[in-house]
Amino acid sequence: MAWKIEYADAASRVIRKLDRQQARRILDYMDHRVAAADDPRQLGAAMVGDRAGQWRYRIGDYRVICQLIDDRLVVLVIDVGHRRDVYR
Repeated sequence: MAWKIEYADAASRVIRKLDRQQARRILDYMDHRVAAADDPRQLGAAMVGDRAGQWRYRIGDYRVICQLIDDRLVVLVIDVGHRRDVYR
């Protein structure tokens, strides 16, 4: 069961602004680990509060905030940012 990774416009802009090495690390993680997982929830952590229903993935000092769409098997990347800024 392969999941498809889709990026919101805001997340794509953030990834393009990152240095090439960090952007590649994030894209590789999402494409090879999360997309290939039977259940991407096992790799991430559920968010609480205002972002309940969303999931986060820890990739070094960066966090990737996602919405999982089960009926279409899609992981929608909503936000990407450094851990000190992404939750604000």
